[in-house]
Amino acid sequence: MYIEQAFKSLHEWWRYLLGFIIIFIVWQLIGSIPLIAGILYTIGLEGIQNGDFPTDIPEMADVLGNNLFLFLMLLSFAIGLVGVFFNSKVIHQQSISELTTARKKIDWSRFWFVFILWGTVSSAFVFVDYFMEPEGYVWNFKLVPFLTLAVIAILLVPLQTSMEEYFFRGYLMQALGVITKTRWFPLFLTSIVFGLMHLANPEVEQLGYVIMVYYIGTGFFLGIMTLMDDGLELALGFHAANNLFTALLVTADWTAFQTDSLFKDISEPTSAGFIDVFMPVFVVFPIIIFILAKKYKWTNWSEKLLGKVVEPVKEDYKIIE
Repeated sequence: MYIEQAFKSLHEWWRYLLGFIIIFIVWQLIGSIPLIAGILYTIGLEGIQNGDFPTDIPEMADVLGNNLFLFLMLLSFAIGLVGVFFNSKVIHQQSISELTTARKKIDWSRFWFVFILWGTVSSAFVFVDYFMEPEGYVWNFKLVPFLTLAVIAILLVPLQTSMEEYFFRGYLMQALGVITKTRWFPLFLTSIVFGLMHLANPEVEQLGYVIMVYYIGTGFFLGIMTLMDDGLELALGFHAANNLFTALLVTADWTAFQTDSLFKDISEPTSAGFIDVFMPVFVVFPIIIFILAKKYKWTNWSEKLLGKVVEPVKEDYKIIE
């Protein structure tokens, strides 16, 4: 099973603590240097002296321009992903494949299946909403900025989403499973922390704290996929499709992704409602889970989601391999 993959590598608790510190430094501190440097260079010495440093995402996008801001923001995640892989290889002596899946090799067909599935479904939702309420959108297409956006998004969005998946559903899921010998605890904690990570997003201020139901619910959805499928492939594909198609199709002044997308949402939502929060978490995601469960023949749900983590005996490692 997926969490048990960690037992093939060096898995003492202090290694995970050290690894978490390294990832935090690489991702949040070193990864932020290009973005901070870009802002400081743009506002100049006079702007620094006047205290004009932007403090939120829309302000940063205004200072740098949408595409440069997106590039520098996503670059911090790409740098963070290097930190995760460094930990895996150096601190734990674990292969990227073993961090990714319990299968003998990474199954990219799983990634592409859910990527295409969710890319199609999520795009359909955007176009349906546009045709139902066209007054809430403006056509935002400009050829050169959009092509620039497409290049940045296609290259870096999958790295951003992969960083989050390898960190939350990968590194932390395995670490907490090995340390607590449970499955439910890493599922719950990584999902909650994943949701709380989005507290600084402008959507929270605009839509209210009820939007956290969506973020935490998405964390549970991705965690369930990972544990039931014994690997990150589905979570990687879903997350990449979700962020990539969102970046290309629609933006708004109150969203984390400030992009030169095809459409701009000019509506003024005052609070998140059923469609924004509850329908994805309690209707759409369960349908996706049902489709994947049928396709990949998932069984033994209670054991995989709530059962104990048992370290395999050394002889079993050869069987797994």
